[in-house]
Amino acid sequence: MNKKIIFFGTPYFAVTCLEKMVEENIKPIAVVTSPDQHEGRGRQIRKSAVKEFSETQKIPVLQPSNLKNSAFIEQLNQFKPDLMVVVAFRMLPKAVWSLPPFGTINLHASLLPNYRGAAPINWAIINRERETGVTTFFINEDIDSGAILLQEKELIDEEDTAGSLHDKLALKGGDLICKTINRIFEGLILPQNQECKGNENLAPKLNKENVFIDLSQPIEAILAKIKGLCPYPGAKSKWIDGQKSFTVKIFEAEIIIEKHNFDPKNVIIRDKNILITHPSGYINCKILQFPNKKKMKATEFLNGNTFSDKVEIS
Repeated sequence: MNKKIIFFGTPYFAVTCLEKMVEENIKPIAVVTSPDQHEGRGRQIRKSAVKEFSETQKIPVLQPSNLKNSAFIEQLNQFKPDLMVVVAFRMLPKAVWSLPPFGTINLHASLLPNYRGAAPINWAIINRERETGVTTFFINEDIDSGAILLQEKELIDEEDTAGSLHDKLALKGGDLICKTINRIFEGLILPQNQECKGNENLAPKLNKENVFIDLSQPIEAILAKIKGLCPYPGAKSKWIDGQKSFTVKIFEAEIIIEKHNFDPKNVIIRDKNILITHPSGYINCKILQFPNKKKMKATEFLNGNTFSDKVEIS
């Protein structure tokens, strides 16, 4: 392909699409990704997943800290891109996305206009959707609202977590990105304006508040939230054991529909299982993370730890 493309992305989701582009001979002339991060006690430098892959392919890498910086925009101009592709990157200023003559396209992990926002995969699982997908669209001034180019549906299996659905949509997204690029340059695509009916779900960014489980919800909804926050950031709950209170993350659980005489919102231990009581039965917490401990199976935790007879969840 003779057309010049610049790719914007940071995490592994974006790498899957970039790999597919390279495989399909749609190799970008440059990539834009986040600056390197220093982490850990040794302040080791961590490169983004996109940068690591791009270096193996000898693709030039740009890492601006400010996307509105005139020097960065001039760098982009010097590449003379025909099209720019954005996957899992931060919001671009108009001075950037309006630069190429063929426009700037974005891949979103939902069937737009449903689930606009930062966390569409998580919220599709949390809301117990049975279907989602990926969408390519032209970027404009408003987030996730540009004209739709192509869409592909994906069924959500009952056992899916945010992690497994992420991987399926990343693969589907790579194919869709390549198909979209080829059709744009061939003039075989007709953008369709998004039509909102007013009943669309949103996908707000996950924060300190909305990752906590609500034990007043139906037990199936609680399980869906645990799945929707696995493997990251983990569904949280606040446990109270006597005078101590602490936050526990739950990454894997199953529900047990069973009548019992326990008060709801209590934690009980039964047959090496950590169970949360619910009016409909129990939530069997299979993989958890307690403060200052690694993620582990409930059986592993109980081998060296105990609770008092009365542990409640607020």
